[in-house]
Amino acid sequence: MDRRFMTVLGVSLLFALVVSSVFYTITNRGSGPAKQAQATDTKDLVVTTKPLPVGTTIKPGDVKTIRVPVDQFPKGAYAKVEEVLDRPIVSNILQDEPVMEGRLAARNSGAGLAPIIPVGMRAVTVRVTDVSAVAGFVMPGMRVDVLVTGRPPNGNDTITTTVLQNVTVLSSGTTIQPDARGQAMQAPSVTLLATPEQAEVLTLAGNEGRIQLVLRNGNDQDQKMTSGKTVSQLYGFGRPPGSPEPSERPKRVWRPAPVMVAPAPIVRAPAPPPPPEQIVVIRGNTRTLETIKSGGSDNSSAPPPNPGPGF
Repeated sequence: MDRRFMTVLGVSLLFALVVSSVFYTITNRGSGPAKQAQATDTKDLVVTTKPLPVGTTIKPGDVKTIRVPVDQFPKGAYAKVEEVLDRPIVSNILQDEPVMEGRLAARNSGAGLAPIIPVGMRAVTVRVTDVSAVAGFVMPGMRVDVLVTGRPPNGNDTITTTVLQNVTVLSSGTTIQPDARGQAMQAPSVTLLATPEQAEVLTLAGNEGRIQLVLRNGNDQDQKMTSGKTVSQLYGFGRPPGSPEPSERPKRVWRPAPVMVAPAPIVRAPAPPPPPEQIVVIRGNTRTLETIKSGGSDNSSAPPPNPGPGF
């Protein structure tokens, strides 16, 4: 093999080795401090020491701090325990879960149900039975329609109508969170989230009629307009299907009754006398027509019959 070729090949390999070494050294110098800084740059994060349900006020033993990398610090989390103490919880927090701003109410806003009520809304409690509360399956967080049954003023029939739709359930009895097993809860009252106007409707309905809660799908946001049903309609004596509502029916206009005039008496002409009974009499070559009077025949005008020969 040519010695010159071997020399050129050896120099090329040596040059490549030197360039690779220099590049590797420069790369390690640039990334080493950054990785070390990234590994050591951490921050405190407030997490819970146990599960905290809705309505609980955070105490010092309920939270702690842990160190996490800065780039993994959640948005809206807290770094100091003092920032979350004495604040009510409006959404359940699991154990070792970061305490987020959206799960806490303002400090001194009260405990229990009060922090859950949004600004401008009201919590209204209505008395229910096992049937009207859908057999206990109306639990916090669900949505219901409110029906009321009663007799309107000056009304002659009992009516059931829907007064509110898509209302959120805040609590069932004294429970403000649903059962983890999804079982029915027997409660004598249900607290609903309503506007001030809806709160008036619920209060009036509870005092003047009987309330029935109707459970609905949480994803169903449609509002169905109904006219209500009366007892007469229930048994088939009410307004027939397809007929206009009472408010849509045309108003009746009063008109005076027409004057009735007696018709003139009908004078009937006497019936004509019946035609006389007549017979045809043939005497020899003579043919005559004779009339028979009632009570016997009148033969006085007829000539005597011909006795014929032998008399």
